[in-house]
Amino acid sequence: MNTITNRREIDVGERHIREVNREMQAAVKEGYPLRVINTLSRHNLGVGLPPGADVSFEGSVGYYCGGLNTGAIIDIERNCGWAVGEGMSDGHITVGGYAGMSCGAAMMGGTIHVKGNTGPRCGAAMKGGNIVVEGKIGYQSGFMSHAGKIIALEGAGDSCADALWEGEVWVAGEIDSLGVDVKVVEPTAEEVGEVDAILEPLGLVDSSRNWRKMISGQRLWFFESRDANAWLMI
Repeated sequence: MNTITNRREIDVGERHIREVNREMQAAVKEGYPLRVINTLSRHNLGVGLPPGADVSFEGSVGYYCGGLNTGAIIDIERNCGWAVGEGMSDGHITVGGYAGMSCGAAMMGGTIHVKGNTGPRCGAAMKGGNIVVEGKIGYQSGFMSHAGKIIALEGAGDSCADALWEGEVWVAGEIDSLGVDVKVVEPTAEEVGEVDAILEPLGLVDSSRNWRKMISGQRLWFFESRDANAWLMI
């Protein structure tokens, strides 16, 4: 037990990840908050953590950290690899640095807060929840997002919001280019208020931001087979 922070420490090192995750699950079941040390950027740490879990990862982690999260509070001290929080349904994940490709892919609920930039396809196929990125989101972020919000405070890469369904991408800052079938709309004051309500607990509200809200142009929703060009552009 770490008596300074009252957190139980779990050492990753070269141990088998299945063994590490089992130890994490057992400690969480006993009610302990956890600090996971010596992570060595290992993959698949903290997968399927339950509601009530409170876990912090020292340093950087690899792919799929916090995947299938069902309600845990997860803090990653530095960077993470691909697919942090993929498929999560609830909870909160904080990334202290950069997040790799497919951050929050297919997530259904909860919040992911990235303090740096993200790689390509942030929020791809997400079905709910919110992703807040203090930096810039990468190429084709929001690709085929079905629901939820991606909020980027410092811009977006190429093909932003490509092939959106009912998800929303909000960007303050420069956008390198828009994706296929994207419509940029002026948000209402009420809609901006909804975004501020997401940002407020993170201390990120700034009334001076010039938001661009991206939604689906719906061309791909009602295509005809003869209109092949609409799909060939994706």
